[in-house]
Amino acid sequence: MRVVIAGGHGKIALRLERVLSERGDQAVGLVRNADHVPDVQRTGADAEVIDLEFSTADQVAERLAGADAVVFAAGAGPGSSAERKDTVDRGAAVLLADAAVAAGVRRYVLISSTGVDRPPAPGTDEVWAAYLRAKKAAEVEVAQRAVALTVLRPGRLTDDPGTGLVQLAPPGLPRGDVTRDDVAEVVAGLLAEPASDGLVLDLLGGDTAVTEAIASVLPGAAGNRA
Repeated sequence: MRVVIAGGHGKIALRLERVLSERGDQAVGLVRNADHVPDVQRTGADAEVIDLEFSTADQVAERLAGADAVVFAAGAGPGSSAERKDTVDRGAAVLLADAAVAAGVRRYVLISSTGVDRPPAPGTDEVWAAYLRAKKAAEVEVAQRAVALTVLRPGRLTDDPGTGLVQLAPPGLPRGDVTRDDVAEVVAGLLAEPASDGLVLDLLGGDTAVTEAIASVLPGAAGNRA
């Protein structure tokens, strides 16, 4: 499987690239800074330099040629403005979807966030509120494109070592944490399961093995039958 990852130098992306490479898939990280290429390559992945904030869908589509799936793992990052939350967390996600359609890439995994279905509480920091609005808008707008979308909404991200144990369920899990290692493992697992197309899932640390957690949310799994 060839998987192209937007935000290829991000903390989740680097972990995902290593997981995919180690299982024999071909991962490609899209990075905007050429200095980040060696870090991506050390995971076993390839790297392409392109800035999604300043590119067209056709330019991005050229980098997606031959891909089986794309993953949006990009973000404006800490310290960025509310405006960049929109241009990156929403705008770049939609651009990647348009590029995927143009390149004939069917599958799209969007890394979003828990809490996006609820309006920001009064007094919420404006940049954080803008982030949540941008993530929700990205989910809505990408779903309008001709891609098979899977949305993963992790809780608060930590750099603790992964446990391989998670909670994975349709939206509604309580607030909680999850390691970036475990997020990468779940994304890789979802990519290996075409039946995950169309799902929207919350993800937290938990007590269920990743493979078992993924199997439990797939259509037809026990508890998911009509």
